[in-house]
Amino acid sequence: MMWLRFVYMIVVMALATLILLPVQLVGLYFDLPFRRRLPRLWHRIACHALGIKVQVHGDLERAKPLLLVVNHVSWKDIMVLGSVVDVVFIAKTEVRDWPIFGILARLQKTIFVTREQKRSTGTQVNDIADRLAKGEIVVLFPEGTTSDGNRLLPIKSSLFGAASSAADQVPGQLVYVQPVAIAYTGIQGMAMGRYHRSVAAWPGSLELLPSLFGLMKAGAIDVDVSFGDAIPFHRGDNRKALSADSTASIRTMLNFSLRGGWRKSR
Repeated sequence: MMWLRFVYMIVVMALATLILLPVQLVGLYFDLPFRRRLPRLWHRIACHALGIKVQVHGDLERAKPLLLVVNHVSWKDIMVLGSVVDVVFIAKTEVRDWPIFGILARLQKTIFVTREQKRSTGTQVNDIADRLAKGEIVVLFPEGTTSDGNRLLPIKSSLFGAASSAADQVPGQLVYVQPVAIAYTGIQGMAMGRYHRSVAAWPGSLELLPSLFGLMKAGAIDVDVSFGDAIPFHRGDNRKALSADSTASIRTMLNFSLRGGWRKSR
């Protein structure tokens, strides 16, 4: 059964990519508006092919510029969040050269950053701010790495400087920062406990293919995506306070989902 699911996933995603790729290339070349929306369709197809069922709670903030700050559990987070919102991601530079994922990241105009080089931090933050000022929704994974899915790791506040830079560049000098929590909560229709959450998580020591095969073997999984209240960030506001408020909101939503809060309310 695992191999049947794997073959089905490969066929579906290959067909979707072959059909959508030329259209996206045209959109990128001419910078057409649909190049922001088309990746969402691909991510929805990918979630279906992988057996990922996404439940959305709360609403995306409509005001712009908008920065989403999200906890990070797995490579699957990209497809999960990308299936519900038209976004652009921030990723480490190494991702650019990854097989398949690197190509997909470039097709979605991912913002690549080099976290180890402090001299380039200012330029990278300005690049993020420029995309925000142009009305794109930017996703920041402020933990800096993936967790085990059971908790929120310490958040790094440095890239929150993008909100400060964007506030200097946009009319009204105001940016909205919206906390978002991704929680993997179910497997084969049953509640996913701490033990089984390793199926969804992608710790740094695990290679991509074993993680993918583990997902194929486990079967369908459920994931909750919770949108918190957006935090208005004005020019001159304290980014460390913004980081602390975002952390508290993400942790509250994540714990609620992991404890079965949304399942109990259905």
